[in-house]
Amino acid sequence: MTDRVIIFDTTLRDGEQALKASLTVKEKLQIALALERLGVDVMEVGFPVSSQGDFESVQTIARHIKNARVAALSRAVDKDIDAAYEALKVAEAFRIHTFIASSALHVEAKLKRSFDDVVGMAVAAVKRARNYTDDVEFSCEDAGRTGIDNICRIVEAAINAGATTVNIPDTVGFCLPNEYGNIIAQVRNCVPNIDKAVISVHCHNDLGMATANSLTAVQNGARQIECTINGIGERAGNTSLEEVVMAMKVRQDFMGVDTRINTQEIHRVSQMVSQLCNMPIQPNKAIVGSNAFAHSSGIHQDGMLKNKNTYEIMSPETIGLKKEKLNLTARSGRAAVKGHMADMGYNEQDYDLDKLYDEFLKLADKKGQVFDYDLEALAFIDMQQGDEDRLVLDKLSAHSTKEYPATAFVQLKLDGEKLSMSSIGGNGPVDAVYNAILNLTGLEIKMSHYNLTAKGEGAEALGQVDIVVEHKGRKFHGVGLATDIVESSALALVHAINAIYRAHKVADIKNHKHH
Repeated sequence: MTDRVIIFDTTLRDGEQALKASLTVKEKLQIALALERLGVDVMEVGFPVSSQGDFESVQTIARHIKNARVAALSRAVDKDIDAAYEALKVAEAFRIHTFIASSALHVEAKLKRSFDDVVGMAVAAVKRARNYTDDVEFSCEDAGRTGIDNICRIVEAAINAGATTVNIPDTVGFCLPNEYGNIIAQVRNCVPNIDKAVISVHCHNDLGMATANSLTAVQNGARQIECTINGIGERAGNTSLEEVVMAMKVRQDFMGVDTRINTQEIHRVSQMVSQLCNMPIQPNKAIVGSNAFAHSSGIHQDGMLKNKNTYEIMSPETIGLKKEKLNLTARSGRAAVKGHMADMGYNEQDYDLDKLYDEFLKLADKKGQVFDYDLEALAFIDMQQGDEDRLVLDKLSAHSTKEYPATAFVQLKLDGEKLSMSSIGGNGPVDAVYNAILNLTGLEIKMSHYNLTAKGEGAEALGQVDIVVEHKGRKFHGVGLATDIVESSALALVHAINAIYRAHKVADIKNHKHH
């Protein structure tokens, strides 16, 4: 048995299902390219049959990724498998991942079939997928609550049909480590053709066991772990990529396995996913939390000063965490900005240096000192801007006191034409600004989510505002970044409105094609 564990990242499929608003194709591609640099073996990037948007994002990623296998999900249904192939066929290497439920609860209540029927559907699905590729993964959904005899039966049938990877998911996070490890051991020992496939595991964290279950599964013969960056995913999340990878690396003496992950990329990818997905990382999160390498106890600090190994089982540098450099100012040149981006792991093609440098100079004039996290935030925001923004925030002022209602003056440029309006009332200056912008654009928008995050420290920290708005039954995400909260809020709404305008444009193009 190989001593290398395949890392199957599903941040862009299972992870994205937890988000309040879908990522754009551009944002998904940015994450996919970061995962490629991280060194994941397989990245599952969508469910093509579920929507045209998912199909297009899978196709776009498949076209750009060269050093990882791109996978897409499909039910054990012909149209799903066909859609997955159509989206993936442009990839240099791809995998079709098909699944069907196997637990009695799912088979009887959801599928309303016999288990014999389910096995037949699994076999047919794998055979159809094998017509398109020799890399087919089969998952028996809710295996954690499926009897072992049925698991072994359906896995054997799937392998005979051509499955090269068989996944044994704990779909609802029900299993405990010894229990789950025993399931994997029995699959390995009781399925006669198991040597023809890789055993994979996909664990959810409902009882906080996802990482432990995945590692126990590896000890019992699994050689693929399905996981996500920061453990994002439905409900309580998925197995955390950074946790299982670093556990296998730090405890290689005990585990006896390794991966091909470039661990020095972990911190950067973690931060990217957190920002683009608008999912803050809890400070005490293992490996990537802001407190993961902090030592506040006097006894711990004393020990660290004498020998860092007293309380540190891995160095921050192992995951690419470096001390902030404090040497970027308005006098810094383009080469310095480019160098800082390179130190953080960005290739020049990942961002527009001209735009980034212009934004950097504006920020440096305001703040004086610009940190790496400032640059990173500016780059992320640029990644999220569309190429053709119809609406631009031109001028803004807002005022609020305890005695009088909030007032705001807003000037926008819509397709180059200046529009301005004053607004009085609302619950503070942000509300007054939003009222003015919505009155100027005439759009019916409902705010469903507003989140303010400080980027940096002190009075000159950047404020990032992330919003989700609803327009005609669809959700749109907006993000704004500035040293002033009211300005950040206005920029976020303008960003969301530009996304709405682009959606209108796409709809118009589609309608034109149909007539």
